[in-house]
Amino acid sequence: MLVEDAEEISSLLEYLLRRAGFTVAIARDGKQAVDYIGREPPTDLAILDILLPYFSGFDLVEKIRRSDTWKEVPIVMLTAKAGEKDIVRALELGANDYILKPFQPNEVIARLKRFLRSPAPDNGARGQA
Repeated sequence: MLVEDAEEISSLLEYLLRRAGFTVAIARDGKQAVDYIGREPPTDLAILDILLPYFSGFDLVEKIRRSDTWKEVPIVMLTAKAGEKDIVRALELGANDYILKPFQPNEVIARLKRFLRSPAPDNGARGQA
C-alpha cells in the first residue's frame, strides 16, 4: 500500500514499484488509507508519507501496529520531514525504515525489497505494496 497525496510523487512511485514487479494499492490521503486497512487484507508492505490530509503518517503507523491483521506489515516512511524528532517518532511508533524526499529511485526499490525477501523459492512474485 502506497499512501501519498502528491500526484506527481505518487505516479512516479507507482511506476517505479510496478516496473520492479510490485502490485500497488494507492491511497491518496489518510482517510482512504484507514478505510483500506479496515476492509482489505494486509499488504506485504506499507509506504507512508507523513504529511497527509485527514490522518498523518504517524496516525497510520499507530493504526497499523494496533490492527490484529496488519500489525506485522513492514512500514517504510517516505517523506520530506527530515527532522530528527520526526524520524525518531516514526521509528518509535513502529516504522521499519525512513526514507527522505527527494529520494533516489534505485535506493528506494532496494530498501523496499529488503522487507520482501523470504526463504521460499522465487516463483516470480515480488510482493504487494
